[in-house]
Amino acid sequence: MTRMTPATKVNPSGPPRPATGSWWVDPARSRASFTARIAGRAVRGSLPLTGHVVTAEPIEHSTALLTASAPEVSTGSPVLDRLLAGPGFLDAAAFPEITFQSELVALVPTGWRTVGRLEVKGTEHELACQFDLHHDDTPLGGSPRFWIVSSWVIDSRWVTRQWIPGLSRRIPMTCSFLLDSRDAGRRAAL
Repeated sequence: MTRMTPATKVNPSGPPRPATGSWWVDPARSRASFTARIAGRAVRGSLPLTGHVVTAEPIEHSTALLTASAPEVSTGSPVLDRLLAGPGFLDAAAFPEITFQSELVALVPTGWRTVGRLEVKGTEHELACQFDLHHDDTPLGGSPRFWIVSSWVIDSRWVTRQWIPGLSRRIPMTCSFLLDSRDAGRRAAL
């Protein structure tokens, strides 16, 4: 038996899947978070996310475009934020957006996966990630919503070519974003 909610389908033989449709990323509740090890110390930060997702049938034809705002990198330290947004790292003045465009979405035995292109500082990199769907039980103005939480790892050389003592090469990231129906996104923009 399959049960349908406004935003997700629950399938007892597998994880929930989104209903077909167009969705906006809620920028107030969505972010890309990272943890980088520098000289043995963990540095945590985040960037706000915007974007849109189109879920299709079959699910493999679904697409996502996520955009992170490089000038708004936040670690809790204004000095470190300026350094990370500066020309030695994200070069946010020249490259204000970091984007991910999905090319394939698939349900595999261990859960959801997507493959796509991550563009950092004007250069594209192939990227695969896993993600989970979670239904949000508090619709905004009657619109369905759901969370997607994805995990991926980027190479620190995509962010900087400078030698930084103790900078780990692998930077784990988590993108957590709330999707709202495209109609609700239009209403909010008006």
